[in-house]
Amino acid sequence: MILGVSVFAYGAGLFHLMTHAFFKALLFMGAGSVISAMAGEQSLDKMGGFRKAMPFTFIAFTIGAFALAAFPFMSGFFSKDEILAYTINRGGWYVALGVVGYIAALMTAFYSFRMVFRVFFGKAVPEAEMLERGELAHGEHSNPSTGEEEDTAVGFPGPDHWIAERAWPMRAAMAPLALLAIVAGAVGIPGLTDTLEHFLEPVFEDSAYAEVHPSVETEWALLAVGGLIGITGIALAYMVYLRRPGLTGRLIQRLPRLHEVLLHKWYFDEIYEAMFVRPGAALGRFGRTVIESEIVQGVFVGGTTGVVRAGTNFARAIQNGYLRSYAGLLLLGLGGLGLYFLIVSA
Repeated sequence: MILGVSVFAYGAGLFHLMTHAFFKALLFMGAGSVISAMAGEQSLDKMGGFRKAMPFTFIAFTIGAFALAAFPFMSGFFSKDEILAYTINRGGWYVALGVVGYIAALMTAFYSFRMVFRVFFGKAVPEAEMLERGELAHGEHSNPSTGEEEDTAVGFPGPDHWIAERAWPMRAAMAPLALLAIVAGAVGIPGLTDTLEHFLEPVFEDSAYAEVHPSVETEWALLAVGGLIGITGIALAYMVYLRRPGLTGRLIQRLPRLHEVLLHKWYFDEIYEAMFVRPGAALGRFGRTVIESEIVQGVFVGGTTGVVRAGTNFARAIQNGYLRSYAGLLLLGLGGLGLYFLIVSA
């Protein structure tokens, strides 16, 4: 989306915003459905085998993953690759941005189906096994037979292990999102519909770059490239997590340093903390201890109150009610006036 707007493909960016809303919301709801069955557990390492246990969630989540991976003719296929087609079509250094976009698309397809294969395939975890055996036959917090609140210390589901996909509101929300994740791309088929782009033309007619768009042939050619990349990412995830499930462990042993870098997310958090968080915190401490405490509170606030306090102390000292003090002030004043006139007359 941001890339689309950055290369002045405003319609394509908004198109992807629309399709992205459908399949990403679907994926979040599917993840929540599994997490609820796992009593809040979110680690992929503790999941597996939910394909038969939660068939509705499996189908919906897989549809969302296909759309996110830009699998051919899913909604994300048309919207994501249209942005990349606009980017490549601009030529020059924009081509490099397009290449980065395709690399990101490959990684997106890979990690999308990494989730699918690790959560819904492989060895079933205890929760999935109990669901599959029918021991978790309801999605209510209480036992529908007895009406009693279930206890997780005794068995599933209980208040923690709630089977969200059995509830009709969850299905009613996920089903239309799954449908839109499949068909929403139909409003932006190059050379056929382009409905959304035509609808937005009056909004961006004053843009000098709005008319610069790839030909239909170019769009379809790059759509084919994007679709092939998406399929490649899915195939790689299949090979790594289903066909050769021990491959990741062997790669970790052979490439421990690379694994360490990837595990720490390229040390981005550490770099960000060193460059921005720590200097910002140090600047904040300096502002609090020096600027605020010493200068603002000490010099300005303390100095102002000190001057006022000294003035009031002086005024209070001469307004003490003693006659001798007033007589002394009167004599002092007369002496001052006399001295003034002597100086002036001289």
